[in-house]
Amino acid sequence: MGEVDPAFIQDPQHRPKLSSIQAEGIPVIDLSPITRHTFSDPSAIEALVKEIGSACKEWGFFQVINHGVPLILRQRIEEASRLFFAQSVEEKKKVSRDESSPVGYYDTEHTKNVRDWKEVFDIVAKDPTFIPVTSDEHDDRVTQWTNLSPQYPPNFRVIVQEYIEEMEKLSFKLMELIALSLGLEAKRFEEYFIKDQTSFIRLNHYPPCPYPDLALGVGRHKDGGALTVLAQDEVGGLEVKRKADQEWVRVKPTPDAYIINVGDIIQVWSNDAYESVEHRVMVNSEKERFSIPYFFFPAHDTDVKPLEELINEQNLSKYRPYKWGKFLVHRKSSNFKKKNEENIQIYHYKIA
Repeated sequence: MGEVDPAFIQDPQHRPKLSSIQAEGIPVIDLSPITRHTFSDPSAIEALVKEIGSACKEWGFFQVINHGVPLILRQRIEEASRLFFAQSVEEKKKVSRDESSPVGYYDTEHTKNVRDWKEVFDIVAKDPTFIPVTSDEHDDRVTQWTNLSPQYPPNFRVIVQEYIEEMEKLSFKLMELIALSLGLEAKRFEEYFIKDQTSFIRLNHYPPCPYPDLALGVGRHKDGGALTVLAQDEVGGLEVKRKADQEWVRVKPTPDAYIINVGDIIQVWSNDAYESVEHRVMVNSEKERFSIPYFFFPAHDTDVKPLEELINEQNLSKYRPYKWGKFLVHRKSSNFKKKNEENIQIYHYKIA
């Protein structure tokens, strides 16, 4: 993956703390009340909604089991990911992303995130995905991002698409539970995703790192979208900053579970009732690690702002509206620029 940036060794803010707590930490929630085929007890669903609300409020993260995603589909995409990343760099670079369409392969040695230790393949869920040409709010032009399909492994596109369909189903179920936990109608969020959503899936590969105390798989960050659904392997490495005491907590892999976290958009929609939480990925000196996050994003023309139902005289709106597509394009374009200034964040829209 290249040399470790010498400046990183001298940067205590970004250097991993070795005192991270080794604990399961985040709640594990059983979704069987909404995924089993037999009639569900309304009281069980009500209890599930309360569990989801508590996890969103106290952690911003939780794991789900009995989620309804067929295990065989997960196994297929995990195998496809391993086969793709096992190829030579030359082969992988045949499907490299570029600034005009940031979908495809890249490794973080060639981005501004020089402290991250991984390689990536990004795939949009809807092909094509419509997106603004620029982040300029006065520019109404729209372009499209289209997927690149590697020649190997075989049936890659079919495997990924089948998996994406299951991720979308699960995401809609989770958004309904989150809506109910906020006292909203179950389908409240559906309008933002039903047409022209900008969701995408990412295949991550973290090679063994010879400097595990000096590098990160992914530096600390918050997710900008609505929801992230993460499949991680048995190696683990994800750490979440616990809201209660700001300690980093290692998320212990649970077989066949998905790790869920609310993103910045839900924080804004909920007017800070739920918070997008910092997280990072630690590297391993001996084992490679694979993960597959699905990022559930709304349509590009979505106005992101606190929902009217949650605003009143005692709880005034805390954010100015922003266009999701413009926000996303700003984030993506900055990945190609090695610069020191901070990327766009939702607190830039915070009302003082």
